[in-house]
Amino acid sequence: GDNAEEDLQVIKNHLFATPQKYCAVGEIGIDLYWDKSTLEIQRHAFIEQINWAKELNLPIAIHARDAFAEIFDVLDEHADAQLSGVFHCFTGNQDECNKALSYPNFMLGIGGVATFKNGGLDKVLPSVPTDRIVLETDSPYLAPVPHRGKRNESAYLRLVAEKVAEIYQLPLAKVAEITTQNAKKLFKIN
Repeated sequence: GDNAEEDLQVIKNHLFATPQKYCAVGEIGIDLYWDKSTLEIQRHAFIEQINWAKELNLPIAIHARDAFAEIFDVLDEHADAQLSGVFHCFTGNQDECNKALSYPNFMLGIGGVATFKNGGLDKVLPSVPTDRIVLETDSPYLAPVPHRGKRNESAYLRLVAEKVAEIYQLPLAKVAEITTQNAKKLFKIN
C-alpha cells in the first residue's frame, strides 16, 4: 500500500532488535491474485526482506499466489548459497516444482491441498526428493479433506502426512521422521 516503506521499517526494527526470537522471515513474496498493480511495491519489499534474511542468516517462507514467474525472477537474482527457505503452501505444476527445487537450499511446504481431489500435488510430489519437503497447516485456511472448507488446525497435519505417505508409498512414521528432520534443518532447530 501507500505506507509500504514505513511498514517495512517497523518490521525491520522488530526483527533486528531481537533476531534470536525469530526462526524465519516470512511469509514474504508476491501475490498477484487480487491486485496486479502493486507488483513493483511487492517486488521491492520481497528483495528487501530477502536481504534481511541473508544478513541475519534466517530462512525465508515464500508466499506465492499467481506469481511464480515473478518470484523466480527475484530469486534468480538474489538467491545465493546463503539463502534458504520454503515455498510455503506449494501448489505449483511440474515446471514450477522443478524450478523451485533448482534453488538447492529450498524446500516445498506441503499442506492440505495435497489431499484435494484436483489439487495436482499427487502428480508433482513423486518427482520431489523426500529431503526437500516439510509439512504445513496454513491454519486457519486450506484444511485437508475431510475437513475441507472448515477451520484448519494443527491436529489435521496428520491427514496431510498420511496423504504424503500414500503418495510416496512410505510408512507414516517414516514420513513424520523425514519431514521433522527437514523442518529442523530448515529452521535451524537443534
